[in-house]
Amino acid sequence: MGVLHLVPIYCSGLNDLLEPLAAKLSEVFGLRVDRHAPAFDPETAFDAARGQYNSRVLLAQLLDHHAAGATRVLGVTGMDLFIPVLTYVFGEAQLDGPAAMVSAFRLDNRIYGLPADRKRLADRLRKEAIHEVGHTYNLLHCQRHPCVMMSSTYVENIDLKSDRFCDRCLQQVRSCVVERG
Repeated sequence: MGVLHLVPIYCSGLNDLLEPLAAKLSEVFGLRVDRHAPAFDPETAFDAARGQYNSRVLLAQLLDHHAAGATRVLGVTGMDLFIPVLTYVFGEAQLDGPAAMVSAFRLDNRIYGLPADRKRLADRLRKEAIHEVGHTYNLLHCQRHPCVMMSSTYVENIDLKSDRFCDRCLQQVRSCVVERG
């Protein structure tokens, strides 16, 4: 059985969501999920001019510093993420590689001036984590509604998709697991 290292990065206020997230990731990908503290300084990814964290820098740090023996590594944060060409991202992943990153910051209703909704936040975080880890299995964005691999530019897009792969995407994940063990 492979191992996914779940790396919480500035996750105060999200701790209650991490255990159910780990259980779902284990179920979906057939991986044992272990929690690990970051082995790097996340502040090196902070861009003071934007007031956000560069997800590319965090992803590179996850790749460089994840513990040995991990099949996959997923960084989870409560901080706002961006890539230089976009205002924000919900997450990012190394296509067909071991590392992915996801942020709960813009998944929270409160950022949009709406009342807190813990269940919706947990649902969104679960979908985006599965989506980003799916990219590590070489999955591209899918056009089949309601596949979890559908692209999500806005938080409303996340609400419209499921937390499951379509048959084609599921087959590709299963093929990767069989090929790589």
